[in-house]
Amino acid sequence: MSGKISGILKGTFLVSDDSFKNWRMILFLSVLAMVMIASSHSADAKVHEIARLSNEVKELHSAFVEGRSKLMRLKNETTVEVLMKEKGIMISEIPPTKIKVNSKN
Repeated sequence: MSGKISGILKGTFLVSDDSFKNWRMILFLSVLAMVMIASSHSADAKVHEIARLSNEVKELHSAFVEGRSKLMRLKNETTVEVLMKEKGIMISEIPPTKIKVNSKN
C-alpha cells in the first residue's frame, strides 16, 4: 500500500508502461470537472438574473401602485374643482336640463 502511495506522490504512475489507461482516466476526470464547473457558473448566473428580474418587478409594481393612487387623487371632484378654479372655470349653479329630441322618421 505504501508503494502505491509513493508511486502516486512521485508520479511514476504517469510514466510507466501501462500509463495510457491512467492518462485516459485523468483526462476523463478533468473534462468532467470542467463540465461541472461550467454548469455551476451557469446556474449561478441564472440565480443572479432571477434576483435582478424579481427586484425589477417589485420596482415596477410599486411605480404602478403609486401612479394608480396619484390618478385616483386627480380624479376626485374636489381636486378637479380646485384645478378648474385656478384656470377661471367655476361649477355651474344651474342644474343641467334634459333635452328630448323627437324624430318623425
